[in-house]
Amino acid sequence: QVQLAESGGGAVQPGGSLRLSCVNSGSIFEVLTMGWYRQAPGKQRELVADITNSLHTNYADSVKGRFTISRDIANNTVALQMNDLRPEDTAIYYCHLQRYVAVSGLKYEHWGQGTQVTVSS
Repeated sequence: QVQLAESGGGAVQPGGSLRLSCVNSGSIFEVLTMGWYRQAPGKQRELVADITNSLHTNYADSVKGRFTISRDIANNTVALQMNDLRPEDTAIYYCHLQRYVAVSGLKYEHWGQGTQVTVSS
């Protein structure tokens, strides 16, 4: 079974940096993408960045040039390096994993419990 464990959230001043990490304790064989979403109070959950098995990356426009996603496929981990953080980056950040089960032809979504990132002076 997929179990996602996040770490690395916290509080930082504007312009600061944080690094989020997520480990998938389940199988690596069915994983398509891993990534990060975030949800700020009163807002919908939104994609921050994701990365495929071929290491193709996708970023939200609001974080391009500031955030970098990376993935260690062998160790089943994904990380998000966040630089030049802004108050509007404040949110709960969720690790996300999409997997494909060939037998059923279905895709499944999995979520971590979330880690709080607060950017404030």
